[in-house]
Amino acid sequence: MERDSSGSPFAARRLPVIDRTVYPLGLAPNYGLSTAEVREALDGPMNYVFWTPKMRKATPAIIEALQRDRERYVLATGPTTAWWASNLNRFVNQTLKRLNIEQIDVLQMFWLGVTSRWSPATLEAMQKLKASGKVRAIGISIHDRKRAGELARESPLDLLMVRYNAAHPGAEQDIFPHIDGMRHTVVAYTATRWRKLLKQPKGWSERVATAGDCYRFCLTNNSVDVVLTGPKNRTQLADNIAAIEKGPMDEGEMKWMRHFGQAVHG
Repeated sequence: MERDSSGSPFAARRLPVIDRTVYPLGLAPNYGLSTAEVREALDGPMNYVFWTPKMRKATPAIIEALQRDRERYVLATGPTTAWWASNLNRFVNQTLKRLNIEQIDVLQMFWLGVTSRWSPATLEAMQKLKASGKVRAIGISIHDRKRAGELARESPLDLLMVRYNAAHPGAEQDIFPHIDGMRHTVVAYTATRWRKLLKQPKGWSERVATAGDCYRFCLTNNSVDVVLTGPKNRTQLADNIAAIEKGPMDEGEMKWMRHFGQAVHG
């Protein structure tokens, strides 16, 4: 990825293939934000949005943002089930109509190997949608790290959304070495390990991590372009943005965060 050299490394990143500059904290508006709070988030620095049709409260605010300034926002989406190529085509056409846009920035297959299947027919459908101009980039979300590394090496995927956090740092060995920074976008999710990294583990006497610590940990790794946040309210959203403005963790912070992650995992 290309990073904005005018300020903090967390300030902005130019994503390959997608070819847009994004704020590195991406919004997953499915954990309680109201329509008004999603609108506030998108009026602020955030412009990478992970959306599915089930996020009904967020949809009106997302439509407004896309209509107001389509070139500013990156919309990543996909069908919640994608077992067949026909599902992808139908989903894309329905989404373009529902959101009143001409192109989806990132079409994803979700939770590859569990709720969606990698097959020649599905891959062909994704590539045809990209070639048609209806989709700008194609990607997946996946928990299987070794398979993700193989797909990064061997597939035409543009984006990989992967589990990465202080309790599960294995992507550093299994995925990131295979990422081509000139071609791939990496999105980290489950940064707080479903909030388990926000609780004190047994036997831990040092301070407990905040959500902001978790996001900074992810983004301090140069392979990560965007980390998703799913705040429940505007206070959490503001706190997370404020944390990102601190920039990368220093060596001492990273050592503490890894130690804390091991304690949580253990």
